[in-house]
Amino acid sequence: MNRWTKKAKNEFQFYTSVKLRELTGMSAHNLRELVAVIKEIPGSSIYYHTHVFLQRHQSRSPEPPNDFAYWVSNILGEYKLGEELASIDICSFGTIRELRERIISAIEKYLFETKEPLRQAPQGMEFDFIKAHSFIVPTGHKARNLKEFAMALDNVTIHSIYFHIFEAKLRLEKGINDFSFWIGTSAYAPELARAIASLDPYTFTMEGLRRKLIEMIGLWCAAPFEKEKNKAE
Repeated sequence: MNRWTKKAKNEFQFYTSVKLRELTGMSAHNLRELVAVIKEIPGSSIYYHTHVFLQRHQSRSPEPPNDFAYWVSNILGEYKLGEELASIDICSFGTIRELRERIISAIEKYLFETKEPLRQAPQGMEFDFIKAHSFIVPTGHKARNLKEFAMALDNVTIHSIYFHIFEAKLRLEKGINDFSFWIGTSAYAPELARAIASLDPYTFTMEGLRRKLIEMIGLWCAAPFEKEKNKAE
């Protein structure tokens, strides 16, 4: 039995999530109002505004900005702060609370240091806070070994990949993506699990991430056979 077909302890079930967006009724016209609302809104709203660009522009931009950075730069014209908000490494946070605190810290530091009067958003261009309700549903794809897992990865929608890589780690606060957890604990491939966990998924488009994951699994599974081939030669 080889690495491709070795049966996992538990099968992996692929899920996806359907989003229902809802206006919170809260909005901001300037930076002070923005940071005040960020302190109060539910975590689902923080998650939505820092990750929605990934799904809107998944095929065009590998490193999309978040909604806060976009509004601060393009609506208020506060480019220095906008750049700082856009440069926040979302991948380095394990919880929404930590991410929220980092955003608040950046805005409050800027407000403390700037001597310029507060800029107001033009009428109709205020920042409207949105939260998203997620409904998790099975895709019907399952895997009992790495071969089936790679085949399923090639067939599920990007929304399923997004759910298991991004939502499971941050919004659900699991601390690790679902793929790495299963590969490391059920598929007997801790080295591969660590390699996938160390990827920065925010630097890929969703289709690029799919291809990268499949490539990594294929290379890991083929490695023993390359060694055997070299010995035979």
